[in-house]
Amino acid sequence: MSVQRAKKVLDIEAEAILELKKRLNSNFAKIIDKISRIKGRVILTGMGKPGFIAQKISATLSSTGTPSLYLHPAEAHHGDIGRVTKEDCIIALSNSGETEEICKILPIVKKIGALLISMVGNPHSTLSKNSDYILDTSVRREACTLGLAPTTSTTAMLAMGDALAIALLEKKKFKEKDFAFYHPGGILGKRLLLKVEDIMRSGHSSPVVKENTVVKDVLIKITKSRAGSASIIDKKGKLVGIFTDGDLRRHMSKKVNIADKKVKDVMTKKPTTIKRDRLAAEAFQILRSKKIDELPVVDKQGKPIGLLDVQDLLKAGLV
Repeated sequence: MSVQRAKKVLDIEAEAILELKKRLNSNFAKIIDKISRIKGRVILTGMGKPGFIAQKISATLSSTGTPSLYLHPAEAHHGDIGRVTKEDCIIALSNSGETEEICKILPIVKKIGALLISMVGNPHSTLSKNSDYILDTSVRREACTLGLAPTTSTTAMLAMGDALAIALLEKKKFKEKDFAFYHPGGILGKRLLLKVEDIMRSGHSSPVVKENTVVKDVLIKITKSRAGSASIIDKKGKLVGIFTDGDLRRHMSKKVNIADKKVKDVMTKKPTTIKRDRLAAEAFQILRSKKIDELPVVDKQGKPIGLLDVQDLLKAGLV
């Protein structure tokens, strides 16, 4: 019974969101145009459950290139309305459109001169009549069996807020690099901003040996460096191969004593490489698609300058 009820809730809310699509017209386009042109911030306000939705919408706007903040309507009566300027746009959320705390600040908002947009469930309400633009988020019914708890109505507001944010993102030509700028400490920022040179191992931690070096000496250098491989170079110092644990295991399985062999005879020739200025996320894709664990980093002349492996990506939080 509980599963059936849960499915019914989702059906009701999904239906409400689809209904919103029918209301997106030239009015929505005008709102996007107006918001994109304001010199101030987009201020979200709402009381109770719509207030929580307003906070989420504000956070989404801020992270996608539209400066925004949340204003608690009750606190607005005690000085916080001073945060609002005529350069701002206020988006007020209220299902009934008669929320007392919001209606009380309408005269002040009008006096300040800020653009007022309502996200409201009643197009004929006090809030609607005093708004410059209306986003109709009315729903046929709440998903609550009592018809009381804000459920479908807040879902509709949340979806409309996402539609606003993403439409503005596109309007402002907000790019991945811009998104990363506002998320420098998160995994998204790391994936978009972190470069290979920021996390690669170099110097002693990235062993480099000449192609005529015998395998036993290569293994000693790898062990001292605590690395999983060594980059192999020719007489000109250019990378010609890589010797990994995998190469060692493959030749040992053939019951061949490779300790005294030259590394050029048992290495992986022409390995996949990457430049230092490439994104670390690109290195991750290479390692995953090629199913390899080690990725030499080379300069413009093809000389090894570092090494990158899965462990480095793990430490950087990219995996």
